[in-house]
Amino acid sequence: MKLKRRKKSSKQLAEEVKKVTTSPIEKSKKVEVKKVISTGSTLLDLAISGNRIRGGGVPGGIIIEVFGPPGSGKTAILAELCASAQFKKGDVKFLDPEGRLDQEYCRIYGMNIPKENYKRPDTVTEMFDLIKKWKPKADKSINVIAADSLAALSTELELGEKGDKMGMRRGKEFSEGLRKTCRLIANNNWLIACSNQLRESQYGEVTPGGKGIPFYSSLRIRIQEIDKVRISKKIVEKGEERKEVKVGKVIGIESHCVIKKSTVDDPFREAPIYIVFRIGIDDIRGNLQWYKDMTGDTTYDCIDKGYSRMNDGIRYIESNELQDELRERVIDLWEEIENKFLMNRSPKKRW
Repeated sequence: MKLKRRKKSSKQLAEEVKKVTTSPIEKSKKVEVKKVISTGSTLLDLAISGNRIRGGGVPGGIIIEVFGPPGSGKTAILAELCASAQFKKGDVKFLDPEGRLDQEYCRIYGMNIPKENYKRPDTVTEMFDLIKKWKPKADKSINVIAADSLAALSTELELGEKGDKMGMRRGKEFSEGLRKTCRLIANNNWLIACSNQLRESQYGEVTPGGKGIPFYSSLRIRIQEIDKVRISKKIVEKGEERKEVKVGKVIGIESHCVIKKSTVDDPFREAPIYIVFRIGIDDIRGNLQWYKDMTGDTTYDCIDKGYSRMNDGIRYIESNELQDELRERVIDLWEEIENKFLMNRSPKKRW
């Protein structure tokens, strides 16, 4: 009986391999950028596709991998992409192998994930089956499938009694699944946004899941925490002798993003992002700090007023609804800087 089952599965595998290998191969080309969704950070959007579309952003029809150490902000970027897609009338499916997404986190980022669009796949095969069977209602917007994270997915072999002793099966299943679904993703203009962990090895930094994920990803972003966001308050003690005590608290993190691979725009651009607890990616904070650093000002430029303290500047921008003006000013300066690096070269001579 075992021999019959093995022959049958081998025949099915041979048919699948034949179907994939006989499919026409398209020439590699840059992703067409017409519609984009935001990462929640103006600076990261510009780093991704600032030269392709004003303001930048993430286009549909591609796979994006966000990888880095724990607690660096990978899930935050995925959540912002989902919220941006829903804001632009797109559908979102959230695959949560880690099982950590909760309603409070969704509320902070403005996500509304229906029960039928929230799944917890256990294996790589199950994840790709969910992608293939998905039928989003919105067809004119960018629809997003977020997977957080790929490192938490197992295989049927690994979950079995014997386990995956060689540790190679997951990489093979990722490669096979991506090969079968990459055309489906491109044809439907879906965005597959995945997070992945970063592991140390004797050959340097690697991500779980083999070489298939970096190969099929059109955009790879490495993110790492570099500092904490701190504030301090003066607390007045009650009693006969009233004393002022200065108390500090960490309210978020500053992370550094590097575009490690891109078929959308120029790779190796960098962008800082600020993630504030119970708020999400703080775009105002990031824009104010970047503009101050690039112009060399001693104060934070808040359109028609300057402030020496960041929190005062943020409060002024929000109370006067100047977020759009600040964003446009940052985009203008970013484009001005980018244009200075353009090279005027003659057309390449061919022979």
